[in-house]
Amino acid sequence: MDPFKDTLRRLQEAFNSGRTRPAEFRAVQLQGLGRFLQENKQLLRDVLAQDLHKNEVDYALKNLQAWMKDEPGSTNLFTKLDSVFIRKEPFGLVLIIVPWNYPVNLTLVPLVGALAAGNCVVLKPSEISQGTEKVLAEVLPQYLDQSCFAVVLGGPQETGQLLEHKFDYIFFTGSPRVGKIVMTAAAKHLTPVTLELGGKNPCYVDDNCDPQTVANRVAWFRYFNAGQTCVAPDYILCSPEMQERLLPALQSTITRFYGDDPQSSPNLGRIINQKQFQRLRALLGCGRVAIGGQSDESDRYIAPTVLVDVQETEPVMQEEIFGPILPIVNVRSMDEAIEFINRREKPLALPQWDGPVPRQVHLRHLLPPPHLPARPLRPREVKGDPLPALYRLEPAAVTLGHGLPELHPPVSVLPTSNET
Repeated sequence: MDPFKDTLRRLQEAFNSGRTRPAEFRAVQLQGLGRFLQENKQLLRDVLAQDLHKNEVDYALKNLQAWMKDEPGSTNLFTKLDSVFIRKEPFGLVLIIVPWNYPVNLTLVPLVGALAAGNCVVLKPSEISQGTEKVLAEVLPQYLDQSCFAVVLGGPQETGQLLEHKFDYIFFTGSPRVGKIVMTAAAKHLTPVTLELGGKNPCYVDDNCDPQTVANRVAWFRYFNAGQTCVAPDYILCSPEMQERLLPALQSTITRFYGDDPQSSPNLGRIINQKQFQRLRALLGCGRVAIGGQSDESDRYIAPTVLVDVQETEPVMQEEIFGPILPIVNVRSMDEAIEFINRREKPLALPQWDGPVPRQVHLRHLLPPPHLPARPLRPREVKGDPLPALYRLEPAAVTLGHGLPELHPPVSVLPTSNET
């Protein structure tokens, strides 16, 4: 028996009726999302303790009418006497598959885009983040039109069954392994997809850098959310001399951020489940522990850790770490760092710290596509917070090959709007 057939048919019929197309309907759904966030802040904090990102909803509401407007189109020899314009039409039935590491943020961002574009939506939250899954399944539908929105639950088997159905668009955030499964399923129906996948992100540190500045920024981003962030630095490339300067700076920063006993710090997260904990604890045996290395299975705690003397062939350098472990690999020059990076799978992001702009350009030019075009991640300070915010990692080249296309409005609106 197909557990999803009736739900998907109901949503498809709602879309075919034209119910989701008017701007007024779209605005009501976005306002419902806003109320869901506003009225359930404490509940969401209890299951997640993460920023609610209500600004995404407000931004979409403010720009909804502009996004829906027809745009003038260019003419050619055959359409010279015609009136040419581009009209954005919703695709129809959109599937959003959400990961466990940022289960609220990575639900709401593509959901805002899909609703603003006038689609019906099937939301599949991660079964691993159980508290958030329960809230999204039981509370969120109360704020949206349930003839056009549904939450479906289950693990890998149920997700496989869901992907057998034809959708008009699929958003997926997760691992490259599962991304291949999603894309294969989508290809059977010629369904367009947005994939935001992980990657093993190097961080090159030049000898000209101030080690304390680098330590502050790398430690914040590496250990935030217990390292369970897809664009966090996965390992450092630097000279042996810079390593000697960087290690005490990292130790000082970790103590300043999390205290003498990081396990008791309210600012350090925990590993999501026992399976991930056991995988990460095994990686602590790679190289030599220079900082941290402690773990507590009963608390799913792994200390902020730095590894040195790491070999390229060791497991910690073969897979995305996705935890609070930071290996340092020694290189003698930027050219050696570039060669090291290019021998491996293309990363999702590449933080780079050095001095002169020509060296930044040198790095970008020698990294093959899809590392280019590169775009800097601009500084953004958090009010009242001395730590650098999420995107204060500059200059950086961001890989475009680990996903299609981006998730944030208005970009998330555009892929779910079929331009005609």
